[in-house]
Amino acid sequence: MSVEIVTFGCRLNAYESEVMRNNAVEAGLDNAIIFNSCAVTAEAERQLRQAIRKARKADPAAKIIVTGCAAQIHPEIYAEMQEVNHVIGNQEKMTAASYDFSQGEEKIKVNDIMSVKETASHLISSFDGRARAFVQVQNGCDHRCTFCIIPFGRGNSRSVPIGEIVNQVRSLVENGYKEIVLTGVDISDYGKDLPGTPSLGQMSKRLLALVPDLPRLRISSIDAVEVDDDLYRLIGEEPRLMPHMHISLQAGDDMILKRMKRRHSRQDALDFCKKVRDLRPDMVFGADIIAGFPTESDEMFLNTLNMVEQADLTWLHVFPYSARVGTPAAKMPQVAKAIRKERAARLREASEKQVDKLLQSLVGKQVNAIVEQNKIARSDYFAQVTIDQDLPSGELVKVQVKSLENGNLIGQVI
Repeated sequence: MSVEIVTFGCRLNAYESEVMRNNAVEAGLDNAIIFNSCAVTAEAERQLRQAIRKARKADPAAKIIVTGCAAQIHPEIYAEMQEVNHVIGNQEKMTAASYDFSQGEEKIKVNDIMSVKETASHLISSFDGRARAFVQVQNGCDHRCTFCIIPFGRGNSRSVPIGEIVNQVRSLVENGYKEIVLTGVDISDYGKDLPGTPSLGQMSKRLLALVPDLPRLRISSIDAVEVDDDLYRLIGEEPRLMPHMHISLQAGDDMILKRMKRRHSRQDALDFCKKVRDLRPDMVFGADIIAGFPTESDEMFLNTLNMVEQADLTWLHVFPYSARVGTPAAKMPQVAKAIRKERAARLREASEKQVDKLLQSLVGKQVNAIVEQNKIARSDYFAQVTIDQDLPSGELVKVQVKSLENGNLIGQVI
C-alpha cells in the first residue's frame, strides 16, 4: 500500500498530515498522493499547483487528492485541474471515510467550515521521521486580520478539551517522544469555548503536572497580548517549558498594526519581550513579519526593521505581503512588489545577524538538545548543533558547544 503525503505550511498541517496518513491507511487507499495545502500566500498556492503537476507527470496512474486550506477556500480551482482526482475539505480530511472512494468518484468533498463547532482530538502514536511530536490543542480563529484568509479555511476558534490533550501527550511520551509542540491556528485563544474557559497557561500547567515524564514542552506561535498569568508563571518557574517562543507580530509600526486589525501595539510587543526576559533571561524569540503591507511607507517599514534589534528577535518568518482576494487589505493601496521584495530581504538580513549573534553567544557553553538526524541536534533555543556522535532520533543530550563554523554550531556530547 502506497500513500504519500506532501505537507505545505504550518505546524498544524504537519500534525494533521499524520492523522491523514492513518486515515488513508484505514480506508485502504492505495497508490495515492495527498497534498495538504496552505493558503497563507499566493506563492504557497503557486508552489502547490506546480507540485501537483510535477507529481502527475512522475506518476500518471496515482490518485491525486488535494486538501488543506487552499482546497477549503478554493475547491473549484483545484477540482478543475486535470491532474487532480479529488478535493477534500479541512474537516473532511480528518476522517477515514473521506478517503474511501469505492462508492463513487465524487470529486469535491468540502463542507461549510464555519458550521464546525468542535475540534476533535486524534490519537497519534508516532510521527513519521520526526524527533518531536506536534499536538493540536486548538483550531480556527475568531479574529479577522485584514490580510488573512485563513479563518475562511479553518473556521472559528475551537479548543480541544484538556483531558484529551493529556491523553494524547501521555500516549506520545509512552511511545518515546521527549518533546511536544503545542500547535493550533490561534492557540492564544485556547479555552474560551470550553466549560470554565481554561486559558493556555492553565492547560499547559495541568498538562505538565499530569504528564510528569514529559521532558520538554514547546509552545508554537502566540499573541503577545493574550498571554495569561499562569503562562507567565510557567515561563519563570518551569524548566520543562522551552526558552523559545514565537510571536505573531506581523509589524512593528502602530499605524500598520491598526490597518492590519491586530490586537497589539508596538509597545505591547516590546513590553511582552521585556516581561518574559525579566522572568527568564535566556528566552529567545522568533516572530512572523509581513513586509510591504498596503500603505506601508519607508518610515513605517523602518519602525518594523528597527524593532528586530530593539526587541532582540532572532528566528524570523518573513513574508512579502501577498494580496488575498476577499480580504480588506487587498482593496487597500498596494506597495509595489519590488519594494515588498526588497523590504523582505532587509528583514531576512537583519534576522541572519540576530541568529549569528545568538550562535556566537552559545559558543563555549553547554546546551541541552534533542537529536534530530545525521548527527544534528536541536537546542532548547531552537539553534541547530552538529554533534560528534550518531545517536538515535529523539534522544536528549547535553552538548558542549566548541565552535561556530560557516554558520553551524559544532559540539561534543558530554
